[in-house]
Amino acid sequence: MATSIPTPPGTAHTSQAPQSPASGAAPAAEAPKRRLAAVVGILAVVLIGLNLRAGITSAAALFHELQVVLGYDALVASVLPSIPLLCFAFAGLATSWLIRRIGVEKAILVALALLAGGLLVRGIPATGALLGGTVLAMSGLAVCNVAMPSFIREHYAAKTSMMTGLYTFTMSAGATFAAAVSVPLALQLGSPSLGLAAWGILGVAALLGFVPMVLHTHRRSRRTGQAPVPMWPLLRTRLGLLITAIFTFQAFLAYAVMSWFAYILTAEGLSAAESGLQFGLMQLVSVAAGMILLAIGSRPGMLRPALYTASGATLAAVPAMLWLPISFAAVPAVLFGFGLGIFPLILVIISRSGRTTAETTALSTVAQSLGYFIAALGPFGMGLLHSATGGWSLPLSLLFVVALALMVSCHLLTSKRTATRTGPRTAA
Repeated sequence: MATSIPTPPGTAHTSQAPQSPASGAAPAAEAPKRRLAAVVGILAVVLIGLNLRAGITSAAALFHELQVVLGYDALVASVLPSIPLLCFAFAGLATSWLIRRIGVEKAILVALALLAGGLLVRGIPATGALLGGTVLAMSGLAVCNVAMPSFIREHYAAKTSMMTGLYTFTMSAGATFAAAVSVPLALQLGSPSLGLAAWGILGVAALLGFVPMVLHTHRRSRRTGQAPVPMWPLLRTRLGLLITAIFTFQAFLAYAVMSWFAYILTAEGLSAAESGLQFGLMQLVSVAAGMILLAIGSRPGMLRPALYTASGATLAAVPAMLWLPISFAAVPAVLFGFGLGIFPLILVIISRSGRTTAETTALSTVAQSLGYFIAALGPFGMGLLHSATGGWSLPLSLLFVVALALMVSCHLLTSKRTATRTGPRTAA
């Protein structure tokens, strides 16, 4: 049975209590400040979204050139695409603790500082700097990944779908732009390392753009009285387990494809620039697909068809990649791109699940940390399978199996047996 995106109870806290005449003047005077804070928050979400995948796709488009210039071996080439996922897993685990200590806004500010610094470090033309800068930048991304659903719920509870759509749209737009221009930018700068470092400017812009939001919330901060919610017991709930499974499978597919798609096309005969364009096409399709799927899945009863469409596109992309000539590379690029559009739906499900912001943060943390940890096997495993077999048939077949598991998990999530909020698992 198709269901809509689960919406937890208790979101009525966004409405305001009636004001007495004596107290009405103060809220009226505060209205412009609230509107300004909302605008600043939206701009901050846009800048953060532009950064959250650009640092990954810019490197993926240059992996072949980086290996040629820096001379690292096959083991480093296999480990490098997995670093973002490992950082998302381990650094993401600390996000709940960090948010409890300093608040969600300051946690995001710290994350953006790590991101900008790491991206700039990658400009040093050395394998150690590439690896170290990637770890630093991806640790910053990890905190943002976990914190953003809670930030959106905290500040835009009544507009979760709209803000998540904006956030993921700018995320995909940044990824697409980075994938398309990374190779030409590196050629213009004369170095793939400098081509990577250039994206640190975007990270600095996000850091500076988020400072006003932090200052505003710091002046108005108050304790919510919410007790911390432990993460791991959520895996004993049907909803928590299924959301974690879906997040894991989509992350496995997304990062395996983003890490190796351009590399495979280059190895099969396309030039680096042509492969980068196809990679950019995939990301561009994912932007449109994410918005389309989010619009469909947000309608009552349409979440299951939206999830089926996304996972089915990935299932179709694998045989297209295996059997079509390299001249038809745009076909798997479009199909994989449409499959990547599932990500906004998952973020909205997370943002709307849980009875409180603290529970949403806990669910986001456990789903993303565990999911990214397991998903790290995707790019790393594909690299090892390719090295062992000398071809791409077995690695791509692995993606087909994972895409099938994703579709099954989506079916279970949208069944009547799955509760719409977290809590103790009931008997089947």
